[in-house]
Amino acid sequence: MTIAPFQARSKTQGFTLIELMIAVAIVAIITAIALPAYQASITKSRRADAMTAFSSVQQAQERWRGNNPAYSTSLTDLGVTSPALYTLSLSVPNSTAGSIARGYIVTAVGQGRQASDAQCARMAIRLLEGNLRFAGCGTCSSFADADFAATHPCFNR
Repeated sequence: MTIAPFQARSKTQGFTLIELMIAVAIVAIITAIALPAYQASITKSRRADAMTAFSSVQQAQERWRGNNPAYSTSLTDLGVTSPALYTLSLSVPNSTAGSIARGYIVTAVGQGRQASDAQCARMAIRLLEGNLRFAGCGTCSSFADADFAATHPCFNR
């Protein structure tokens, strides 16, 4: 039996090492681009917990105010609890015209993963004489009257 010098090899199925390396590199690039955007989206969506809590406090405060001469300074009196990712607190407005009979400030401070929210780790609403204002920041420790505005990026939906 003679063997042909150029006998055809059988074709093998599969990928070469270079093809696999290129595929892995493409997946790594896509992940490097998409993962930070995904994490930012999750952080932003978790702010909805604070906004829902603000709404609950506002409704409870109006119910309280209907039966009392001033707003409450106690979340317990209002029957409102802090959401899992934020700690809520109530306070009196800082302005000289501020009193608990005229308004209140609700502050939500991020806990756990929300504490690292670079833009809105601390969020607040202020109701003073019927005007609702918003404030937010990533690293501040408190809010001054000048920090509250009619709109704020932390409260965009």
